[in-house]
Amino acid sequence: MGEAIRVVPHEALNPGPSTAGMVRNTAAATDTLWVGEVRTAPGAWSEWHHHGEHTTYGRVVSGHLQFEFGPKGAESVRASAGDFFIVPPHTVHREGNPGSEEHVLVGIRVGTGPTVFNVEGPDPA
Repeated sequence: MGEAIRVVPHEALNPGPSTAGMVRNTAAATDTLWVGEVRTAPGAWSEWHHHGEHTTYGRVVSGHLQFEFGPKGAESVRASAGDFFIVPPHTVHREGNPGSEEHVLVGIRVGTGPTVFNVEGPDPA
């Protein structure tokens, strides 16, 4: 018989790795996995960062999300509630909320090493 199924109530989430402009809360973390929630206020943007050796898989639960990335941060994609997204390892980016309500994301990071590296800005051209 396997291990028991666990439920992590929302109020039991722990503060996650920090990047200014967003709030991360951790549901589970191991040496190779991070699972959690990310919240960003309307009109707010995170600072520039990347996730090292981790690939990030996520789903927008509510609201709207915009990623800026690429040379000089000139590339951009948007996602809305119900959409999934994938952020490759070492992709310097920032996340913004172009909507009028808080956006909530569920993220899963798979890889090794630290899950967040805050950086000064986007990749130069």
